Amino acid sequence: MKQLLVHWLHQVQAFRYHRRTTESLNQLIQILYAESCLSVPYIILIISSCAIATFGLLSNSAAVIIGAMVIAPLMLPIRGLALAALIGEFKMFREAATALIVGTLMAIGMSWTIGVMVGLEVYGSEIMARSQPNLLDLGIAVAAGAVSAYAVAEPRVSNTLAGTAIAVALMPPVCTVGLGIAQLNTSLSVGATLLYLTNLLGITLACMVVFVIVGYIPLHQGRRPLTIAAALTGLLVIPLAISFSRLIEQARLQQQVREALTRGTLTFQRLDLLGMETNWVSNPPVIRVNVRAREPVTPKQVALMEEFIQQQMNRPFRLVLQVSSIEEVTSEEPLP
Repeated sequence: MKQLLVHWLHQVQAFRYHRRTTESLNQLIQILYAESCLSVPYIILIISSCAIATFGLLSNSAAVIIGAMVIAPLMLPIRGLALAALIGEFKMFREAATALIVGTLMAIGMSWTIGVMVGLEVYGSEIMARSQPNLLDLGIAVAAGAVSAYAVAEPRVSNTLAGTAIAVALMPPVCTVGLGIAQLNTSLSVGATLLYLTNLLGITLACMVVFVIVGYIPLHQGRRPLTIAAALTGLLVIPLAISFSRLIEQARLQQQVREALTRGTLTFQRLDLLGMETNWVSNPPVIRVNVRAREPVTPKQVALMEEFIQQQMNRPFRLVLQVSSIEEVTSEEPLP
């Protein structure tokens, strides 16, 4: 056991202090430069992934959104951007930044167009989930960026692993920005923009750190761009921390609302609760409750429950009940 531990320690030290050759660095630059350029395949993938992600968001389908994540190419110029910043390659940095900006604006414009054409008045949970980024999203972005950078820096690791792992964080927030603009929902667009910037900076910083760790760039050479990337990412920590604390508070409030409904109202005790979700972006927040009932639920009963919740929580809420009726069917014919 001791010999195995010593062996692994030596492996870690060799990994950390290994320095890549000039040839390997030039090869990495060529790979990332080719990925970072604005090209016809890149534009086609942007259009395809944006269309799939937008329709998936509108239909509230997680499976469709995942399909868009797999083919989204926005991660490719981010890796080139990170390496170009480390080595001071201005031309590569400009190409990567151009591809990233063009791809982002195309996706926003396309999702806005689709949103206007479809014209949904109320968006589902998949869209609203991307309007309130928090520290957890930054952690996901950093982990995804690290996997992506290591995959391209280490030839023994499959590059498809990184593509599947990191594409999840980029295209859906961009499409959410466009959908928010289509609905003239400022809070939704601003929240999705913050999520996109969180993913962008988190992935960029993680890629830069990994390129330094695996030995492509000496630490003294990459200290300044690393410091700038870390500072920009740090600026987002404050709003993300506030959003994270708000998320915890919202979870606590929703549990209190659930208990108030199920235990404090006679009407709700005759219903079967199937699910509950709260749209905290709306003003006031909208509680959508999916229930099953044997008898019809009247608007007056909903109004009384809504008033009860407001009294219990000491803040305004809007209650929307989605009722599924229970129909009893037997083998006997009904009596005349």
